[in-house]
Amino acid sequence: MALVATPIAAQDRLPPAPYAYQQLRDPAQEAQAKELMETLRCLVCQGQSIADSDAPLAGDMRNEVRTKIAAGESPDAIRKWLVARYGNWVTYDPPLDAATALLWFGPLLFLALGGWLAFGRFRRGEGEEERGGERGA
Repeated sequence: MALVATPIAAQDRLPPAPYAYQQLRDPAQEAQAKELMETLRCLVCQGQSIADSDAPLAGDMRNEVRTKIAAGESPDAIRKWLVARYGNWVTYDPPLDAATALLWFGPLLFLALGGWLAFGRFRRGEGEEERGGERGA
């Protein structure tokens, strides 16, 4: 019986935050909030923005964004606050620093390594053909 009740006990019993599903009255402020929310990653879903996610944490983050926009804070200040709180993972556009350098330059390094390996393979193939022609003569 306890195993059946465990998933029910794990459900979030708190009501959603006021601005989790309610838009701001000012259309300009709501547009700012919506634009910012679409650039922030849901930490639970990871593949969705907080604007698209139905996770309770995403609702709390939407509430924070809308509350701070309504209070007059800039989207950049809100993004910095969320990054300081949750880390660079929260944004779809992480800043370039030592921790994210491989993320930014990794594809270029792998492309260069692949080109170098392919070039070496083609050169080795040409050398074998030249030596093979001399042996047959």
